Amino acid sequence: MEMDRVAVVGCGGSGKSHLARELGRLLGAPVVHLDAVYYDDEWNPLPKDAFEAVQRDLVAEPRWVIDGNHNSSLPIRLQACDTVVMMDVPTRAALWGIVSRRLRHGPGQHSAGVYNHLHWGFISYVATYRRRMRPQVLAKIDEFAAGKRVVFLTGRAHTRRWLRQVAAGR
Repeated sequence: MEMDRVAVVGCGGSGKSHLARELGRLLGAPVVHLDAVYYDDEWNPLPKDAFEAVQRDLVAEPRWVIDGNHNSSLPIRLQACDTVVMMDVPTRAALWGIVSRRLRHGPGQHSAGVYNHLHWGFISYVATYRRRMRPQVLAKIDEFAAGKRVVFLTGRAHTRRWLRQVAAGR
């Protein structure tokens, strides 16, 4: 099964952006980080209708890797993808991910797909993701990506192994 349209989802700090960049490189597919679409330079969000319209245009392309949860518009990506990669890491790994990203890159938006806007709301979101958001994401995967390849990656080592398998299969 080819991977031409890949939706990468999971908690903040789980490694979605890193995986998307590496997967895009391996597959020769363009990579879109949804936070770069959703937020402007001042961290103002795009209106919901405009954000959804941009995503519909993005998923109409023949090849892509799109990284980001944005649960309200997740069905757009799930219906269009051929592969879903769920970064399903433990809470402590995701929390460490947001802290280490901040230490490595500092605050702000960066061209490499790093979007650091660390505030209490985001920390709380990450800390409660597995209990609150994960069940919603899994339900949407079941509903909108039925019959498609779904890959669960449970940590950084698991992600590296899977990327090596993808590279070997190319």
